[in-house]
Amino acid sequence: METLCERPGLRIERIVSTGQSTPEGEWYDQTSDEFVLLVSGAARLRLEGEAHDRELGEGDFVFLPAHCRHRVVWTQHEPPTVWLAIHIFTKC
Repeated sequence: METLCERPGLRIERIVSTGQSTPEGEWYDQTSDEFVLLVSGAARLRLEGEAHDRELGEGDFVFLPAHCRHRVVWTQHEPPTVWLAIHIFTKC
């Protein structure tokens, strides 16, 4: 993970995944809103309360409001999966 820009109320990160996933039984539960764009590769996300995983490919995105519990189920190993994550700490 690399922080590309950080300002009051905002952080932009570039994340490179090579087969990583969230450990079974663990969930992300963030205090900030997050907009995630899949730049390249492929991934599957699970959002708590949804019946099916979300399949993401190049150009797909998802908005995760604060406290939307989610986990990364799978990421493509080769070529790497590249994410752009924008964390918003203040209301728009």
